[in-house]
Amino acid sequence: MASWIFHMYVMVLSTFISCSQSKRDKVLYCSACKAIVDELNYSISQVDPKMTINVGSFRLNPDGTMRDKKVPFVRSETHLSELLDGVCDSMSDYALYIDPNTHHKQYRRFAPRVSGSSEDFPDFENFKFDGPEASNNLKFACETLVEELEDDIISLLGRDEGDVQKKLCSRVSGSSSVLYSCHCSSLAL
Repeated sequence: MASWIFHMYVMVLSTFISCSQSKRDKVLYCSACKAIVDELNYSISQVDPKMTINVGSFRLNPDGTMRDKKVPFVRSETHLSELLDGVCDSMSDYALYIDPNTHHKQYRRFAPRVSGSSEDFPDFENFKFDGPEASNNLKFACETLVEELEDDIISLLGRDEGDVQKKLCSRVSGSSSVLYSCHCSSLAL
């Protein structure tokens, strides 16, 4: 009898765990995805495009020469990895925004990027500030996505392909139709 109860307990527990892991808040995760791309693109734009970095094996050949090459630093794997390490720290600058016309919810940046610039302040009327819990949830979603998609993010940004947000966030939503699931084209962060 005790083993039957234990088996039932394990089955029920595993069902709850699998259900909780498979259901993600699409607004939260799509917004986190778009915020990641937005923050990385901004950080990339702040770096001098003329900077280069040496890549290669750094081993000496038998003739005493070294094989390495210089690549642009701004889109190098090294630089993108460094940016990814800190990208989720800026999620506290985002809050839930509710579009007054469509009532569509998404997280948007409310804080200006440059201090002292009053031009970058959005209309706070449609933002819903839920305290640190909401920004912690967004930061957790960001960290989860960075962990799951780090290679894809580096690959897409490293090649400087167009519309990284659409390509990456369609993977997050699990749908090939980004317009349907993440509404990426209608939202600007």
